[in-house]
Amino acid sequence: MPRRRSRPATMLAGLFVLTMSALLLPPAPLAGTASAGTSHTRAAPLAELTVVSEQVAFGLQRPIAIAGLPDGRMLIAEKNGTVRAYHPDTGLAAAPVLDLTARIDTSDNERGLLGITPAPNFARTGMLYVAYTSLPAGALTLARVPISAPDRLQVLLTQEHAEYGNHNGGQVAFGRDGYLYWSTGDGGHANDPFKSGQNLGTLLGKILRIDVNRSCGGKPYCVPSDNPFVRTAGARPEIWLYGLRNPWKFSIDPADNSLWIGDVGQGLIEEINHIRPAQRGANLGWSCKEGTPVFDETQCRPGVRLTDPIVEYDHYMTENCSIIGGLVYRGSVTPEARGTYIASDYCSTRAFAVRPKSTGGYESAEIGTFPTQPTAFGADVNGELYVLSDLPGWLSKVRFERVQAAGGGVANR
Repeated sequence: MPRRRSRPATMLAGLFVLTMSALLLPPAPLAGTASAGTSHTRAAPLAELTVVSEQVAFGLQRPIAIAGLPDGRMLIAEKNGTVRAYHPDTGLAAAPVLDLTARIDTSDNERGLLGITPAPNFARTGMLYVAYTSLPAGALTLARVPISAPDRLQVLLTQEHAEYGNHNGGQVAFGRDGYLYWSTGDGGHANDPFKSGQNLGTLLGKILRIDVNRSCGGKPYCVPSDNPFVRTAGARPEIWLYGLRNPWKFSIDPADNSLWIGDVGQGLIEEINHIRPAQRGANLGWSCKEGTPVFDETQCRPGVRLTDPIVEYDHYMTENCSIIGGLVYRGSVTPEARGTYIASDYCSTRAFAVRPKSTGGYESAEIGTFPTQPTAFGADVNGELYVLSDLPGWLSKVRFERVQAAGGGVANR
């Protein structure tokens, strides 16, 4: 989970920096996606958009992940191991639809049930994929479980994480390629104590990609043959991306199968990364770098190419504390906002909007604020956005409104 820190008495505006990169050209719209057939609706400039949040449910216990189902329900994972169901017509169900509390280590603020996503064939199988810290020692665990039969949970993959309770990552999501992606933190504490970020021999500090529809070599999953390190000696073949600190939340844009990653910084920089499939194997820099500044020169190896974030903002001496990665809006209620990535910060609740430009690079803006302590974003079956609030236990629906452009903006580099 995102870490909480005390806020300084004087709150300074954080620098929201846009990184141009010729390597990150935006794709053309793809047929069969939510963006197809909408060329007649022009995207509004980000400065003319603002977010509005409407609380639709309360009484949740530290909600940390949310996923939409084909039947219109939203599944909400709570840190202690329970999963609740919300439907806009009937509200929040009183009883959990799934209870995994007997399996889950919640001994630290950042341990617990971390991520949840339905299988692509959920309507037929009722299968969920979950990430959590498991008893007795807090191992990072990826498993699948039928929503109606928790006793049939099957563990797929684990990574030891016993020494420290923080930096667990934990997002799970299916890509358009049918493979399952899972994020893991660097092992915790501070300063990357195990030097996990740049070590391809561990699953810590990575985003993994596996095929959960087959079994290989006695494992309940297979490694896709086009994973970048399948043939690299000493590397874990499950790795898709590396050089991450604590990718608490990432999402996959169904329009192009690209990953949008919110990687929580140590104390200087919070960052957003956008990685397309052709960039598989990218090294996002930690702990050589924290964002774009050098963090630990001993972890910067000659000749190793690093992929910088597309957006970073100040953490130190501001009201910001932890990036909460969001997702790209693909709904239909506000077509002018379609294709816009939305994220926030756990402490400042600032609403960050980012969009690829047709000429290359990105535009970005702050477009309001979200309710207190945002922990996760999700989309319903129609692509409309929701956000969770941690200790208040709220679920809020998010919509966009057009506003008159104001002065100011983002610093570009």
